[in-house]
Amino acid sequence: MTKYKVNSTAKKIARDNISKNSQKQGGFFSTLKFLFLMGCACALAGIASFELYLSSLPPINNLEQFKPNIVTKIYSSDDEIIKTFTAYTYEKIELKDIPDNLKKALIATEDKNFYRHHGYDLTGLVRSTVQNVLAGHVVQGASTLTQQLARVLFLNNERTFDRKLKELFIAARIEKTISKDQILEMYMNNVYLGAGAYGVEGASQIYFDKHLKDCSLSELALIAGLPQAPSVYNPFNNKDLAIKRRNQVLNRMYKMRYITKDEYESAKSADVKLAKVPQYYTTNKAPYFCDYVMKELEKLGFDETEISQGGYKVVTTLNYKAQKAADEAISRNLINWGLRGDNNQAAVFSYSPIDGKILVYSGGKDYVKSQYDRVTQAVRPPGSSFKPLVYAAAMEKGIDPNDMIEDRPLTIGQWSPRNYGNKYRGNIPVYTALMVSSNVCAARMIKEVGIRSVIQIARVLGIETPLEYDYTIALGSNGVKLYEFTRAYGAFANGGFVVQPYSVERVETSRGKVVYQAPKTKISHQLSMKTAAEMTAMMKTVITNGTGRAASIGKPAAGKTGTTDDNKDAYFMGYTPNIVTGVWVGNDDNIAMNKSIQGGTVPALIWKDVMKVATEPYGNAEFNYPEVKLIPFAAGSNVKVIGEEENKQEEPVVNLNETDAMTPEEVTKQVNNVIKQQEQTQKPEQPKPVQKPISAPVPIPMAVPESLH
Repeated sequence: MTKYKVNSTAKKIARDNISKNSQKQGGFFSTLKFLFLMGCACALAGIASFELYLSSLPPINNLEQFKPNIVTKIYSSDDEIIKTFTAYTYEKIELKDIPDNLKKALIATEDKNFYRHHGYDLTGLVRSTVQNVLAGHVVQGASTLTQQLARVLFLNNERTFDRKLKELFIAARIEKTISKDQILEMYMNNVYLGAGAYGVEGASQIYFDKHLKDCSLSELALIAGLPQAPSVYNPFNNKDLAIKRRNQVLNRMYKMRYITKDEYESAKSADVKLAKVPQYYTTNKAPYFCDYVMKELEKLGFDETEISQGGYKVVTTLNYKAQKAADEAISRNLINWGLRGDNNQAAVFSYSPIDGKILVYSGGKDYVKSQYDRVTQAVRPPGSSFKPLVYAAAMEKGIDPNDMIEDRPLTIGQWSPRNYGNKYRGNIPVYTALMVSSNVCAARMIKEVGIRSVIQIARVLGIETPLEYDYTIALGSNGVKLYEFTRAYGAFANGGFVVQPYSVERVETSRGKVVYQAPKTKISHQLSMKTAAEMTAMMKTVITNGTGRAASIGKPAAGKTGTTDDNKDAYFMGYTPNIVTGVWVGNDDNIAMNKSIQGGTVPALIWKDVMKVATEPYGNAEFNYPEVKLIPFAAGSNVKVIGEEENKQEEPVVNLNETDAMTPEEVTKQVNNVIKQQEQTQKPEQPKPVQKPISAPVPIPMAVPESLH
């Protein structure tokens, strides 16, 4: 009995506890439920109020006559407008003349509820807001066609909450001002579609060289896929990606039953036939340079749509006066030397070795016929203009410009280089070997200092193209890019410092607000001041007395000619204390040019024409280097003779791998005469100077980053 009472009491206590817990839990969940419902009610009330506010906004006056300011302008440093982003063939087209398939494609892709909303899609906006909050940044948009039109006409492409609100307000006002069809027509006439095309009619002419009414379903779908990312889906830039995007548009059209399955399959498998020569922009005075500017802007975070529609003022580093001189020099000199074909090309790249500003940039002679950029894209062998890198490696290892070197035939393995015209001078100073561009001396020098040292020098000076581990690179057998090669020469002009070139100085909005200002460019010290001074002294003689005399501009300058085997490529690389300029001339298909076209002819003449104009602001500035005395023939017990210990050969074994432009026959004659005079003035009874042979290369630390040792 007692046990029964105890059990009953325990059960009663348990029931009471369960009842109390249920009441507590019920109270908590009830509160949570109440708060949720209240939150939803407030949100709905807020949305309703917001929509009511949007619907109360007044219409926009004279919207039908509105002409948007879509012009972004790119300026040179001397305030010349070199590019404007206005459609090349902007023609307003009425909605009735726009193919139905394009209307359907745009609606299916960009705004499937276009004819049902009031200019904004709050459901989509909430969805995208949640996605963006979860991601921590903007990953999804929910702009209707009306909102996109508002952005095109009145705003920019900033991804900010403030801009989004303005976009909503303006979209609501647009919807109250004009009809849906008018909105669609205005959008199709003003949306940017890449490659300089504003509006669908402009895009059809630029991409397909035909009017919109003549475009196929496949072509219309490609155009409809462009607004999302014009630069990315531009078929001139990436045809495969453009086709993939086109197929996504076709798939949406099929799912929304705008097209049949047969139409879908047929359009999806259709090939894209683009116009042969795209017409880009209204103003484009320095087209190759402006393409480079666009790439740099994209690296800085600006996309093509933002640049073209933002109404920006982009101030660049270009010296337009010098750029114009370069373009004219290319045209004039190529014609004068019989290089009139489309295949005959030239390129010029010029920048400041002090601050990195790009001053001249010509990637070819005719941008309309060829957009291929021979400054940054072409990889061509530089011939003897590569020799200064070999001699720089030698200077870094302690070899002096006045040391002697054997200018006689030699064989390295199975390679037997020989000089132009099979002319050899015996023992000559190192600086003379560079001045007359002796091939055997350059080969002997790379053997002396080692291939690895030369490649290290090339790398730290900014040459990024692959270099063969081969002795023949001493004569420029390995291809380089003109951009990288010119940058490397900048170290000789600037005390051994390598400076990174750049093109964009600043970007301003239409209201004058600076949104980007170029920071100080990257600079690294890679060569000793002593080496830079010695190389400059040596290369000065190339212009004053050597193979580059045609490049003389009447002021302190240094440089080097280069001509490859069979005259396929010709270079002149040179600099003053303030400007470095590289010039390449050749054929796009790598066919040999006339033998008269050498580094000391057309490239040197182009270089001279450019540098005369480019160096005007600096007067006759002299290099700020310690004096380097170049002695015609050094004598004494401390004179080095590079290559004296080698066995001499009477004749080379194989044909010359590379020749240089020793166009002035007087150069060789002059050097030979000097040698003869020196020999005649020596008294027989005087003992010959004790010459110090080099039995083996002595490794000396180079001024290169530790990681490259």
